[in-house]
Amino acid sequence: MPEPSVSPMRSIIRRVLYALLALIATVLIVYIGRDGYRDSNGDGLSLLDSFYYATVSLSTTGYGDITPVTESARLINVLVITPLRVLFLIVLVGTTLEVLTERSRQAFRIQKWRSKVRDHVVVVGFGTKGRSAVKTLLGDENVEPNRIVVVDTEQQPLDAAAALGLVTVHGSGTRSDVLRVAGVQRARAVVVATNRDDSSVLTTLTARELAPEAHIVASVREAENVHLLKQSGANQVVVSSETAGRLLGMATSTPVVVDMVEDLLTPESGLAIAERPVEPSEEGGSPRHLADIVLGVMRDGVLYRVDSPQVDAIEPGDRLLYVRKVTPADQVE
Repeated sequence: MPEPSVSPMRSIIRRVLYALLALIATVLIVYIGRDGYRDSNGDGLSLLDSFYYATVSLSTTGYGDITPVTESARLINVLVITPLRVLFLIVLVGTTLEVLTERSRQAFRIQKWRSKVRDHVVVVGFGTKGRSAVKTLLGDENVEPNRIVVVDTEQQPLDAAAALGLVTVHGSGTRSDVLRVAGVQRARAVVVATNRDDSSVLTTLTARELAPEAHIVASVREAENVHLLKQSGANQVVVSSETAGRLLGMATSTPVVVDMVEDLLTPESGLAIAERPVEPSEEGGSPRHLADIVLGVMRDGVLYRVDSPQVDAIEPGDRLLYVRKVTPADQVE
């Protein structure tokens, strides 16, 4: 779960320094006022005796072999050394309690989150593809950061995801216990963005077994593995290598087209591809005659291109795939 994080070692070192400062301050106070103390040996207080007294006093041991006898020394004990003793104990006890209860607190927070989270998005893999998917979810889809769970085997990408306010789970998406921690059984969508096709297949199989109703989108490097992803339960498969290859080929002859495609795929500026329901005033009309640039019509779970004869007339319940203006025209370079 995302939270401001301080490494355990740094926290312990900081607390130990606080305790040492309290000890040193007590030693200095006792040594400066050593004439007001009585040693059972009767030879006065040395610097070592001051350390000894400060140690047993702050730890509340109190052997009684060194005691304040003058009024000023006792007053300093009441007003200065006693608060330092309390501070010393708070630092030590606080550190102990924090170390002992951290795992319990984390387990409780995870259990509380899992009991409430519903219809979230699980992203398996936070590499280049996973980051781009999350960026689109946060920008174009307006998904709240705490509604996105990132699963990865490496700590560095998880730290980057946590910095964005995302929920992170350390582990392999091919394991059912890891996906259960991510709450995949109650997720509305699963994005499989691993770097290996075999991992994508196994992750999709595991996710589909746990979440029969979730919408699973998977990326694959080789087109020959698309059927494996679909047989494993993926609703949609994106071939990353072929898509990049097509854009590279187009860029050699029609680079402006590539720029336009990139603009459509960038949700935060320029133009973007979006989906919306049909308005009552648009029913019965042609999608080609609307003010929006319509690319396709979704009807009964099937996507038809705008030039398809099946969608010459818009019907109630249709959804339009159209080009949405993100940046005003006067701001587009």
